[in-house]
Amino acid sequence: MRQFNRQGFTLVELLVVIAIIGVLVGLLLPAVQAAREAARRMSCQNNMKQIVLACHNYESATQQLPAAWSQPAMTGDGWSTQARLLPYIEALALSTAVDFAAGYGAATLHIDGQDVPVSSFRVPTYQCPSDVNDRPRPGDNGPEHYPLSYAYNAGVWFVYDANNNRVGDGMFTAQRGRRFRDCLDGLSNTLAFSEVKSWTPYYRDAATAGNIDTPVVETDICALAGSFKTDTGHTEWVDGRVHQSGFTTTFTPNTKVICTESGIEYDLDFTNFREGKSSGSPIPRTYAAVTSRSYHQGGVITSLMDGSVRMVNDSIDRELWQHLSTRAGHEVAILPN
Repeated sequence: MRQFNRQGFTLVELLVVIAIIGVLVGLLLPAVQAAREAARRMSCQNNMKQIVLACHNYESATQQLPAAWSQPAMTGDGWSTQARLLPYIEALALSTAVDFAAGYGAATLHIDGQDVPVSSFRVPTYQCPSDVNDRPRPGDNGPEHYPLSYAYNAGVWFVYDANNNRVGDGMFTAQRGRRFRDCLDGLSNTLAFSEVKSWTPYYRDAATAGNIDTPVVETDICALAGSFKTDTGHTEWVDGRVHQSGFTTTFTPNTKVICTESGIEYDLDFTNFREGKSSGSPIPRTYAAVTSRSYHQGGVITSLMDGSVRMVNDSIDRELWQHLSTRAGHEVAILPN
């Protein structure tokens, strides 16, 4: 009777092979994820580069930079810097529906027999590929707004006083655009745009009267408080108000500003009084702690007014970060390489 030798793997050998494959996959996955993040970071830097170059083209064409926010007739929903840059980032279809003399709430595009709000359209250049909340914000009749990942430099803390049109110390200001010649600290030493996280919680409209000193520690924001919004900060790219399309350097990048609401801790922003709101006389000033935040590890992608783009570490000195946001502070502020 003929006997056949059956050749194959034993159970132990199979388990060893599976274990080796598991180890190799475990070693490979971090490398793949790192490569993907590097690609996303490069794409993010490219977006930022396009935005700051669009500012240069805008300034060349109009002899001034776009205003951060401006008051349309009979409404407070003033257009953002980012909206004014649409023609310069190859978003001409959207820009044709924009009427800066009217509020953004009236701007629509007629598509498939329906009037679709301009504010609901996704602008790819304004989206970081690492943002996990790249989605529209719904309204009563469908998508109403779309978030953004890149915000204009509104300065350190004080933003706007509607009583006398006094503006903050950032490069982008309410009601009027600056000129490059206004940047006395030098274009290579002044922030232009930086990353923010969409769907950020924030306090608004505390309406504290008079002067408010710059917060020293993060918990100072909790004491200022105001009306609490759980997740709508930086969800309206059309809106020029600082909590929607700007940032301030009150705190350094990715600083956690933790306050507790209804027993839940939130990492949030603050604006004392929204631009364009009215509340008797005098109107409370707009102060804002709107922190630059990013989904990239260790820092935020930032651009300078000279057109350069770089990663700024979370560990940057707070005073240096604030000096970099002023257009004419006469500080010696140089961003380290």
